[in-house]
Amino acid sequence: MVSGQLYTSGRRLIRRVSGLTRGRVLGIALVLALCVIRAMDPAPVELLRNKSFDQYQRIQPRVADLRAPRQVVVIDIDEQSLAALGQWPWPRTLLAQMVNRLTKMGAAVIGFDIFFVERDRMSPDLFAKDRLGLSSNVVTELNQLPSNDSVFAHAISRSRVVLGQTAVHSASDTQKKMPSAGPVALVGGDPAPYLWTYQSAIGNIDELSDVASGRGMVTLKSDEDGVVRRVPAILRVGTSIYPALAIEMLRVATGQSAYGVRVGADGVKDVVVQGIKIPTDRHGQLYPHYRTHKDNLGSGMYISAADLMSGKVSANDVRGRLVLVGTSAAGLLDIRVSPLGENLPGVEVHANLLENILTQTLLERPRDIVGIELTITLVAGLLVVLFLPMIGAAWGGLVLMALLAGATGVSWHMYEKYLMLTDATFPAFTIFLLYTILTYTNYSRTSAERRQVRQAFNQYLSPALMDQLARDPDRLTLGGEMRSMTLLFADVRGFTTISEQFKDDPEGLTSLINRFLTPMTNIIMERKGTIDKYMGDCIMAFWNAPLDDEDHARNACVAALQMIESVEELNRHIEAERTEQGQKSFPINIGIGLNTGMCCVGNMGSTQRFDYSVLGDTVNLAARLEGQSKNYGVGIVVGPETQLAAAESATIELDLIAVKGKQEPVNIFGLIGDADLAKSDQFKRLISAHGAMLASYRAQEWVKAAKSLGECRELDQDSRLEVLYDLYNERIQAFMDNPPGSDWNGVFVAQSK
Repeated sequence: MVSGQLYTSGRRLIRRVSGLTRGRVLGIALVLALCVIRAMDPAPVELLRNKSFDQYQRIQPRVADLRAPRQVVVIDIDEQSLAALGQWPWPRTLLAQMVNRLTKMGAAVIGFDIFFVERDRMSPDLFAKDRLGLSSNVVTELNQLPSNDSVFAHAISRSRVVLGQTAVHSASDTQKKMPSAGPVALVGGDPAPYLWTYQSAIGNIDELSDVASGRGMVTLKSDEDGVVRRVPAILRVGTSIYPALAIEMLRVATGQSAYGVRVGADGVKDVVVQGIKIPTDRHGQLYPHYRTHKDNLGSGMYISAADLMSGKVSANDVRGRLVLVGTSAAGLLDIRVSPLGENLPGVEVHANLLENILTQTLLERPRDIVGIELTITLVAGLLVVLFLPMIGAAWGGLVLMALLAGATGVSWHMYEKYLMLTDATFPAFTIFLLYTILTYTNYSRTSAERRQVRQAFNQYLSPALMDQLARDPDRLTLGGEMRSMTLLFADVRGFTTISEQFKDDPEGLTSLINRFLTPMTNIIMERKGTIDKYMGDCIMAFWNAPLDDEDHARNACVAALQMIESVEELNRHIEAERTEQGQKSFPINIGIGLNTGMCCVGNMGSTQRFDYSVLGDTVNLAARLEGQSKNYGVGIVVGPETQLAAAESATIELDLIAVKGKQEPVNIFGLIGDADLAKSDQFKRLISAHGAMLASYRAQEWVKAAKSLGECRELDQDSRLEVLYDLYNERIQAFMDNPPGSDWNGVFVAQSK
């Protein structure tokens, strides 16, 4: 019994861990599909990832070291400057004054986040051309004056100025030729296939561009939600490669004739300026680590152009710094959205980028991180698929929270400690989705199993047992298992004679059978039994399957005794009914066989049809014992293991018998009453006399056996064992006349079932 239970438990564990249930198959398919989706990286996945990175920067934005000298300043064309110096665009002579002033104050490089596509309309020659009513002398004098552009170009030529230019996706009508791409040294291959690609570029008029120390792209590309998270360090226009404004300013500031681009097998590796490696992603993009706009304003990064031109700015605020000229005035439409959720001038994006490069605080998205994230997603997903069905939803929920916290914690640690952007959202989303689907699938499967169990057993089990089995369907082991069980066979005696009385009333016979089977079934179910089948007037039932029942032998004995009492009550009702109808009464008598032992129980049959049933020698013996109940004149015959397990009941040994079809003899007992009868003095005296009679009988002491038999008849006051004692009386008399011989072992060989 113990070995059978261990075997069953082992099978259940292996099946639960390794079994490819429909939920697990669905989970594995989902994990693989999600990994494919992540590799494709559609816009919603990218947006979710970027939003999580935004949260990191909002929680912990970049904080500048206020003790270190500022390296980047912004000359801001703000609302104050427009009010003081006039509406935009300003005359380029004013911009020339600004460049001259900044150069004199010691600016390292001046970078314009502005580009000058057309000639200044306020130049004297253009003014003379457009202004009507001027005298010829005035026009001549104006034409002889230098143009504003030449004045601005002269100022640029005397300083280190990087002019801004931008890329566009359509061909430009305002630009007759492509602006200069600038000097670049390529190492390892051509980066062009990996870069942002544009069709055309808008630069500056040749008069300014030709004298500038450098030309850098101010192109900023917002993501679909309008946030600027990445800035191209280099980009491609047509077949040429252009540097970003920040990269070009660094090249000019360090006095380099060119900047380098290193290319690997999977794309751009980094941009190099005077030996400084600026890491990019494979597309040549940089990830700015933003400082809040408020902190930038408070740090003195911004200098109003009006204050500069009015002499309010000290040379110490500019000397040796990288100077960006840009605008924050709302009307000039250069406002961007940062990952911090702030609106800030576009020039501040370039300022943040310059500070990131100089202080080595750029955010980094490692080029192999996608493979790592995919591996984590795959492994975590498969672990959830493997173990969640085994540990259940409650523990699975705790594991889910731990995995989500772990993924988020590691991602945050990589950001906080190493400024690396690792995605926790997709692995977390995968784990959460798997948990939800597998939990729902398991719930649906469990509900379906419960419905199946109820449908399969609602005609065979008591409601209480059926509820237990529905709550734990695994206890119903499909395919068969070995268990210690108690079998019951019950049959109506003389049913053929009863049937003859209903030969003209088949419905009456059916009604009678139902009146008999219904209370019998209820009694069996109430005592935790399972109905195996009905065979006409015969009932086959068993205990200790599909649910465990440690007292299965005792419960079967109690049920058998109650069945005998129920039949007696049914007979009284039938007799009263038929007497009232003037019909002849007929009693129903049943014989019951009980036997306990190891059996194989499970779904038996074929793939087309099967039943939950039981097989084994124990079953066959139980059926044979039911057949012997008539021969021995007792209602209930039980096997030795049943008698031993239900020792508190009133049982009496009937015989040592070899039933038909079996060679090995077995002691059989009659169950004639409950524990109260077993405790009575009268029954104890009967058992003593009965045991003495059997001992003498088996010792071939026939006279002594006959005397003990007489004592037994006197103690059997209710004549319950009259048929049994008549049987032994016949045997004793026969053996007196014809002794069986010295080799006789007391075994009676049954000739009928």
